[in-house]
Amino acid sequence: MTLHRHVDDTPAAVPSSSFYGPHRDTERLLLDREAECARRDMAVPLFVAGPMVRYSKLPFRRLVGMYGADVIYTPMIYASNFCASDFCRRSEFTTDSVDSPIVQFAVNDPKIFADAAELVYPWSSGVDINCGCPKHDVTGAGFGSHLLDKPELVADMVRQARARISDPDYSISVKIRIQYPLKKSIDMVQQLEKAGVTRLAIHGRTRYMRNEPVDLEAIALAKSSVNVPVFANGGVTTFEEALDVAKKTGVDGVMAANGLLTNPAMFGGHDVAPLQCISDFVQLEAAKSLHFDLFHQHLIYMLRPILCAPQRRYFNELTSVAAVKDFLVDEVGCVL
Repeated sequence: MTLHRHVDDTPAAVPSSSFYGPHRDTERLLLDREAECARRDMAVPLFVAGPMVRYSKLPFRRLVGMYGADVIYTPMIYASNFCASDFCRRSEFTTDSVDSPIVQFAVNDPKIFADAAELVYPWSSGVDINCGCPKHDVTGAGFGSHLLDKPELVADMVRQARARISDPDYSISVKIRIQYPLKKSIDMVQQLEKAGVTRLAIHGRTRYMRNEPVDLEAIALAKSSVNVPVFANGGVTTFEEALDVAKKTGVDGVMAANGLLTNPAMFGGHDVAPLQCISDFVQLEAAKSLHFDLFHQHLIYMLRPILCAPQRRYFNELTSVAAVKDFLVDEVGCVL
């Protein structure tokens, strides 16, 4: 089995001690989370960078870790392909000596999930079963939110992975969406708890909802029905919203995804991605390497709030890393 592991050769502009966990770069955090929580009279939640297809690659994981994310997921990976193909493993899971993500799998077979967990165990802090993705190509293949109707199967996948990996510090988690009537959600999370799940991430919208308000009461009810840690997911785009969700639901952590694309420094208390964050991403990309289209798209998201319309149009049409860097220096004021 081969996995692609980068040497940790991050440039000096991005200190090697800058990563999620107790040694993340506190100089890049604008707000003190503990102080902000004390002011609100609430427990301090974990901040979680959720899985995003294409986007949660190594450079982006390192970036959000520098700006306050405590737990960071990979993009969803199809477990059967991952187990069967060395090419898939090399292309879908790149890591380094600092990175230690939660690897999320699309899977509906207990043995395959246990096999995949064993493969990534030395290079990750946990594995996760995607039971939340509502996309038709995912659910049509029997993965994602399709599994909400098969809680026994999901519980069996958790049991078999835990039987294969006995390390109590290694997380075996599940990401779900709420269901109505809520008894379905309560039954499922309790079943997963009995199966030995380490923690749960719960999106406060059903598989059929898109932009409707997140049901925080449903998340709070699910949280109160189990004794394992729970992460709340859905609709968080600012530091203040993250703390508000944590206080209203009583969860152990708050997960964001799309909000971090526009502002990877959100968990650090920044309203928009600061120039330092944009410069950090360019430095990380140089060390870790992304396909240009993905590198460019990340920057399109980050720059959207700070560029005027003509600048956005011009930047969106750039076709090389050199042109992107020139623009960032000349038009944005980044120091690269």
